[in-house]
Amino acid sequence: MSGEHTSTPVAARVRRLEARLTEAGVVTEEQLDAALAAMLKGASPVNGARIVARAWTDPGFRERLLADANAALPEVGLSMAGGIQEQRLKVVENTATTHHVLVCTLCSCYPIGLLGPSPSWYKSEAYRSRVVREPRAVLAEFGLELPGDTTITVWDSSAESRYMVLPRRPEGTEGRSEAELAALVTREGLIGTAAV
Repeated sequence: MSGEHTSTPVAARVRRLEARLTEAGVVTEEQLDAALAAMLKGASPVNGARIVARAWTDPGFRERLLADANAALPEVGLSMAGGIQEQRLKVVENTATTHHVLVCTLCSCYPIGLLGPSPSWYKSEAYRSRVVREPRAVLAEFGLELPGDTTITVWDSSAESRYMVLPRRPEGTEGRSEAELAALVTREGLIGTAAV
């Protein structure tokens, strides 16, 4: 699926928005660069993987994370601060009967600090439009075949709200350390286009 997607329309819109904001005096180019640098500093799927591993091994943390992710993130040394404004994070948990997948239908809103830079297919119009209409088919194109009775929920990010999937813990991983568990988690698992 990823080969079909391009991000040039999104990139062009971002460049136009940046130009309008600087021309209007809302923000300087230096402020935009500083905001981007702050967002990307330490941005990695390793951060999301650490969160998942902690949730898999610490039921209390898992509860707090699902109830209020922004309040739970400091427990692992992370936050949704940085950039121009703080975003609200909601963590959604995959279960035996429910699978979650993320999208931003309007642009490419995405928790960069927790998942690293977004993949090109995430920003593509093909993914953004199709995953909402036919999530099961799109997930199958990524190689994720779900049972027919699995409920698939698509979460649409916005400028204010971001989402992260808490994947199901793989069978046979009891007794592994948080670091070993975190090494199993991929960015695609955090988006919901792959199982862990």
